Amino acid sequence: MIKTSILFIINPISGGRKKAKIPALIDAYLDKEKFTANYSFTEYAGHAGELAEEAGNKNFDIIVAVGGDGTINEIASKVVQLDKVLGIIPFGSGNGLARFLKIPMDAKKAIQLINKFNITVIDTAKLNDRFFFNMAGVGFDAHISSVFAGNKGRGLNGYVELGLKEIIDYKGQNYQIEIDGKVYKRDAVVLSIANSSQYGNNVHISPKSSLTDGLLDVCIIKPFPLYKLPQLAYQMIRATTHKSTMVEIISGKQIKITRKREDAVHLDGEPFVMGKEINAEINPASLKIIVK
Repeated sequence: MIKTSILFIINPISGGRKKAKIPALIDAYLDKEKFTANYSFTEYAGHAGELAEEAGNKNFDIIVAVGGDGTINEIASKVVQLDKVLGIIPFGSGNGLARFLKIPMDAKKAIQLINKFNITVIDTAKLNDRFFFNMAGVGFDAHISSVFAGNKGRGLNGYVELGLKEIIDYKGQNYQIEIDGKVYKRDAVVLSIANSSQYGNNVHISPKSSLTDGLLDVCIIKPFPLYKLPQLAYQMIRATTHKSTMVEIISGKQIKITRKREDAVHLDGEPFVMGKEINAEINPASLKIIVK
């Protein structure tokens, strides 16, 4: 029986959780009759993508991201181009994509899921030619991602604490949004471009989003008084933002956002700086991924 070669790419710092024992867990629970496992630990920003590209060129059939949405983004960006299969062992702060796909948060169970080798094909997306898989955005969430990237206290609690501190002084912007040729002008605190429904930690901005419908959902959070923040947070946790008066959701395939100046964006939670004009597009059924 020919075994399938897997490379596990492990981000040792994602989510603030130690991962030195991951190879031992894989050795204990991966089906050795089906798979041959190899491991690489990332050493710097961008290294996960480099390792994934090398693995694809060395004919590894499956490349598994052990980390959070940012690590997954780096690896999946190469996997989709190399036409390989992506696996996920979630170890991030939010794990938005893994949660949406119902991949277990427990590492042992996530490894056992790989043994079943159940593959589906999902949509991917690009923002100004950079891939994203779960969520991209501009506005407050991009601002927080940028500030959080320099914060040593990573993790959900650190993210929430920073968000509450920053939102007090944050001001929304006016955006021109073109979706499949139709133009909208909106004042917004956040513009999220959703491929799945949630940011992570089961906090849903776009509850009806699907990874297989060939569409992106532009989620516009309108300016609101701070006393309504608990209400908006509750709606996100209850996955009812599509009914909220504070949120407008518009679906489409081709999206162009024009803003007043160069500023932060985020792709799957990782911050970048982009110019005044931002283009997003969907790539239907383009990534093979192991799911439940």
